[in-house]
Amino acid sequence: MFSKLLIANRGEIAVRIIKTCKRLGISTVAVYSEADVSAMHVKLADEAYEVGGARVHESYLNLEKIIEIAKKTRAEAIHPGYGLLSENPILAERCEEEGIVFIGPAADVIAQMGSKIESRKTMIQAGVPVVPGIVAPIPTAEEAKEIAKSIGYPLMLKASAGGGGIGMQVVDNEQMLIQAFRNNQTRAKNFFGNDEMYMEKLVTNAHHIEIQVLADSFGNTVYLWERECSVQRRNQKVIEEAPSPFVSEQTRRKMGEIAVKAAKAIGYKNAGTIEFLVDEQENFYFLEMNTRLQVEHPVTEAITGLDLVEHQLRVAYGEALSFTQGEVDRNGHAIEARIYAEDPKTFFPSPGEIQFLQLPSSLRIDHFLEEGLRITPFYDPMMAKVIAHGANREEAMQQLRAALEEIKIEGIKTNIPMLLQVLQDEVFKNGIYTTSFVSKRLIQK
Repeated sequence: MFSKLLIANRGEIAVRIIKTCKRLGISTVAVYSEADVSAMHVKLADEAYEVGGARVHESYLNLEKIIEIAKKTRAEAIHPGYGLLSENPILAERCEEEGIVFIGPAADVIAQMGSKIESRKTMIQAGVPVVPGIVAPIPTAEEAKEIAKSIGYPLMLKASAGGGGIGMQVVDNEQMLIQAFRNNQTRAKNFFGNDEMYMEKLVTNAHHIEIQVLADSFGNTVYLWERECSVQRRNQKVIEEAPSPFVSEQTRRKMGEIAVKAAKAIGYKNAGTIEFLVDEQENFYFLEMNTRLQVEHPVTEAITGLDLVEHQLRVAYGEALSFTQGEVDRNGHAIEARIYAEDPKTFFPSPGEIQFLQLPSSLRIDHFLEEGLRITPFYDPMMAKVIAHGANREEAMQQLRAALEEIKIEGIKTNIPMLLQVLQDEVFKNGIYTTSFVSKRLIQK
């Protein structure tokens, strides 16, 4: 196994990776910005080095500085976590050039799946069902208007290089399309350096279901069941659970087999996620592939008993998977709630200093919080993930609700009231919610 690993990330995911490394006896190297000099991941790592200013492009996106630190510390591998540089093919390329192991798939696979247009083409060729739409970038708003006539409204306008809901918008009619196209093209250029846009048919009353896959270098690929991720605000997930309360056993296995087929079609290695939209009749369509660890991976760990970070490291080190598809467990039910520093009514970020903190010890909480910590406006406002695992869905919901009611974070606003509102909603409790749940059940109230 690796003796030293650099973690090119921050916050709760950096802390979470460090914990697995400590268990495996791997020395860790943290990087941090000026704003994170006293952060938890800095304190927990064996070594820590400043990588730049407070703003993300000055620090955590400073790819060459991170490579420099990895070489200086003789780190054998770099784990990118999620977000930031995790799906940047240049980091994977530079690691290969410097003889450093990148914990993730090859650079060409990241690039191929990072473009939503190219990934759609690849999945069509592999026989994977995709949402009806186009497989070429649309250069102008006027051409978008003509193409929309063949797709039909409502439709989803998307940035090819987008992520996290940025550059994505539902368009109901032609009048909305022109302005939406220009606005999203500008946002995509600013956030991703790529203003390519495409469109696809909007699947209404859809479920957002994703399949976790894991693949080694010996041709072995398995799926680790599914996660239901339909509770979203601003196209970003808030609560996830596994297994989905919606899909049937037949659909569950069919989606898993298709996900494995998709991963093998691109020669995928390491952990990845195939995301699908599933309609009311359980027809499912490829949405995108995330070539990294997902924020919501703990619910999969809870029901399978696997440490996904450990298996990422083992696969990257050159080991074969130690289990087959038939040996993948599925025990009980898990639900994860993401805690954000944000106004629960407007969903706007709420930076500030944590003056008092109380977290329950009865269940898993992935976090980087402590009293006196200042939540800055420079990074994603997610602060923690609370993961409940019970014998069944009702038990998991009860555990999660009790934990959220016990948590106290004073000095900033959080979305905990909104999370509790979700857990108490009859539609959610009955497991019949879709991606429109937040807008229809919460915002309209």
